[in-house]
Amino acid sequence: MPSPNLPLADRTALVTGAGSGIGRAIAARLAADGARVAVLDLDPDGAATTAGSIRAAGGSAAPFVADIADFAAVGEAVAAIEAELGPVAILVNNAGWDRVEPFVDNTPELWDRLIDINLRGAIHATRATLDGMIAVGAGKIVFIGSDAARVGSTGEAVYAACKGGLVAFAKTLAREHARHRINVNVVCPGPTETPLLASITEGPKGAAVIDAIKRSIPFRRLGRPDDIAGAVAFFASPDADYITGQVLSVSGGLTMAG
Repeated sequence: MPSPNLPLADRTALVTGAGSGIGRAIAARLAADGARVAVLDLDPDGAATTAGSIRAAGGSAAPFVADIADFAAVGEAVAAIEAELGPVAILVNNAGWDRVEPFVDNTPELWDRLIDINLRGAIHATRATLDGMIAVGAGKIVFIGSDAARVGSTGEAVYAACKGGLVAFAKTLAREHARHRINVNVVCPGPTETPLLASITEGPKGAAVIDAIKRSIPFRRLGRPDDIAGAVAFFASPDADYITGQVLSVSGGLTMAG
C-alpha cells in the first residue's frame, strides 16, 4: 500500500491512453506518487499490462477499456472507475493518435479520426469527470498537448490544430473553474520515444528524420516518456496548487517561449 505521506496518496487518477508510451509512464509515475490509477485505453491488453506492472511495483491500479471518441462509453467507464477506485481527483487527457502526411494529401476521413481522438476524446473525458470535481471543490486536469500546437509541424496540420484546440480549451476551463479550485494545465511534449513516433518514422527516410530532429534539439536526444511523466506529476501535485492555465513545453529546448 502506498505511503500516506506520498503527494498523491488517497487520490484517484484517470489516465487516458495509458496502455503504452507516454500514458503508461504517466500512470506509473502517478501510482509511484501514491495515486490509485485508472488505466484507460482502447486496447485491453495494453491497459492490463500497464495496470499489472504498476501493481507488481507495489502501486494501485486497475485497467478499464473505452473508446474516448464515444462519449457514452467514456461516461460508462468513468462510472465504473469511480465505483471501484473512488471519485476522480486527477484527470490526465493523454490519449492521442497521428499520421504524418501533407495536408493536401489528407482525406476527410483522416480529419475526422484525428479530431475524434485528439480533441473530442479529451473533451469527452473532461466532461465526464468535471461534475465530480466541481461537487467537491477540487481537482487537477492535465492535457497532453504538443509543441506542434505552439509552432506548427510539417505533415501534422490537423493534429496540430487539435492540440492547439486543447490549449485554448484548457485555458478557458482554467478561467471557468478556478472558483471551484480546479487546476487545468497543459504539458506539450516535443519529439518523444514512443510506439507512435516509431510507427510514423519507419524506414530509412524516417531514420534520417529522427537524426535531423536529434541534431536540432539542444540536449541532442529525443524525449523519453518519463520526461513527460515528471511534468504531469508536478501539475497533479500540491506543489502546483497555485498554477493554472499554463502550457509547459518538455522538448529538450527544441522550442523556447519568449
